[in-house]
Amino acid sequence: MDDISLISRQKKLFIDDFKKNEALILKIVKENSFLIIGGAGSIGQAVSKEIFIRGPQKLHVVDINENSLVELVRDLRSSFGYIKGEFKTFAIDISTNEFKAFLNTQKQYDYVLNLSAIKHVRSEKDPFTLMRMIYTNIINVVDTIELLKEKKIKKYFCVSTDKAANPVNLMGASKKIMEMFLNLKSNDISISSARFANVAFSDGSLLHGLNQRFIKKQPISAPIDIKRFFLTSQEAGQLCLLSCLFGGNNEIFFPKQSDNLKLTDFISIINKFLNSKGFEPHLCKTEELARLNTKKLINKGKWPCYFFQSDTTGEKPFEEFFTKDEEINLTNFFDVGIVSNNREYNANKLDMFYKNIKVLRNNLNWSKNDIIQEVKKILPYFSHSELNKSLDEKM
Repeated sequence: MDDISLISRQKKLFIDDFKKNEALILKIVKENSFLIIGGAGSIGQAVSKEIFIRGPQKLHVVDINENSLVELVRDLRSSFGYIKGEFKTFAIDISTNEFKAFLNTQKQYDYVLNLSAIKHVRSEKDPFTLMRMIYTNIINVVDTIELLKEKKIKKYFCVSTDKAANPVNLMGASKKIMEMFLNLKSNDISISSARFANVAFSDGSLLHGLNQRFIKKQPISAPIDIKRFFLTSQEAGQLCLLSCLFGGNNEIFFPKQSDNLKLTDFISIINKFLNSKGFEPHLCKTEELARLNTKKLINKGKWPCYFFQSDTTGEKPFEEFFTKDEEINLTNFFDVGIVSNNREYNANKLDMFYKNIKVLRNNLNWSKNDIIQEVKKILPYFSHSELNKSLDEKM
């Protein structure tokens, strides 16, 4: 059973949009050079593939994950071979002098796509990982835009998230603040973005964990009351490319809700997954019972599952791509909607946020509440409910 069937869909998204625009997409890619930041993650690799197969003049991929960059190269070479243009990868942290020096050696990029992100809600559990999230999702984005302003690029694309719409967790709030900075910086450089759903079976996702639990013959656990939209990695990459190439300045692309894209609960996906592997889910009342009975149940063709009501900090029962206050365009594409020209930002407050976060970090002494208070200065409506329990305390 393929990923599309597992996430309760009949067909892939964006097929019609790519058919309609393929000639123009191919022309733009062939005539231009691209830099992908954070290109070794699931979405970054998908975007890299979409660009690579269309033969760009230059494709450079930067990421701190050396091993994933190696796999990206092997994957592209094994599947598609070589292109006439220049293709190189660089294992560099974009917050360092090495990245600045690297940019100084490059004459020109036409399109820069920033796919780097700390995407897990669980990453806000402690003040140190939370600061890395704020730095990756906001500060590094601002700093890279400043570095690229003199390069006179055609477009800077930065990935957002559906959790930025009415955020209830700090990950979503960080991306919402990032969007505000993008609004501000779009006065100096052309910028577009994309909000989209969970990427099914991407590295680190709950559904990726589902595969891992099956391979390792371990029990499966999931919240019973959470629904999510799901895209495949290829669809996520295609949406990013569409936004980068066709998005107007300060526009945010998102997948349209339709009969082919509905909120789906994890339990139905798990049931389909286990059935496709020849197993029946067996509900266990506790994590301990699931662990204790794993071997016995698997031998009987049943898989131990522990399903629970969500009780961890930052979980949203459902996801949305836009808010009632945003201007929406649903006419330009078959499967893509656009948030148009949302100018919700205060330049002075954003400047103070940027400076205060850097001071906190440089002083090597901050609390989680210090960061939350800075976030609330930008998002006064942000309601953060601290339940003192993270996903790391779940199986």
